[in-house]
Amino acid sequence: MTATAPTFLDVDGSRIAVRHTSGATPGIVWLGGYKSDMLGTKAEMLADWTAREGRAFLRHDYSGHGESGGAFADGTISKWLSQSLAVFRHFTKGTQILVGSSMGAWIALRMVQELRKAGDTNVVGLVLLAPAPDFTSELVEPVLTKAQKRDLAEKGFFAEPSDYSTEAYIYTRALIEDGRDNRVMTGPIDTHCPVHILQGLADPDVPSSHALRLVGLLPADDVTLSLIPDGDHRLSRPQDLDMLVRAVGDIAGRGK
Repeated sequence: MTATAPTFLDVDGSRIAVRHTSGATPGIVWLGGYKSDMLGTKAEMLADWTAREGRAFLRHDYSGHGESGGAFADGTISKWLSQSLAVFRHFTKGTQILVGSSMGAWIALRMVQELRKAGDTNVVGLVLLAPAPDFTSELVEPVLTKAQKRDLAEKGFFAEPSDYSTEAYIYTRALIEDGRDNRVMTGPIDTHCPVHILQGLADPDVPSSHALRLVGLLPADDVTLSLIPDGDHRLSRPQDLDMLVRAVGDIAGRGK
């Protein structure tokens, strides 16, 4: 599938790239991971599936990602959350299902909190893949080396080689400090909608224990956890993509 050119939405001075297809509700809203873009395998699979279904589909690149403007190193959870909310409010109509991958799952959970606070009840389902809410405080900070702590203090960032990109991942002091203000795993999380979590047991980046802990914080909701024994962090194999589409389709069927 050849991607159409994006449209752009200005959000607080950042030029955010967006692709939106109108269609039936509940629509599907894709939220990518840290250093990912909206033309990845999972997002493209959902674009194909929603096109066949005649269902609305919305995706965007956070600032510093993909086709959006801005510097990656200037990004924080609060900034990317604000952009995601602005895109959601500008482009969606009616009920929606948020599909968040890795960091995108954190953004999705924060979006639900902020939307509900504003009286918006249009999110009727969540599908979270290899969810990494609170990853800065739960997965990064506890294992910082002395050298990384020194770099954070002296340079304001540290860089790590990535298995997913030729470029190193940058983690800034601002990202880590802001992450503490956006934590969601500090108590019960009321999403007020069904949640389906897909987690690979061979994920080297987000341990399955993190997903299990998240499930334990969703006691009031209809939660399904699918553990994939040989699944990695990407969850982009054909069988993983099939499971993703089934999970989204199931929640979409309930959200009519």
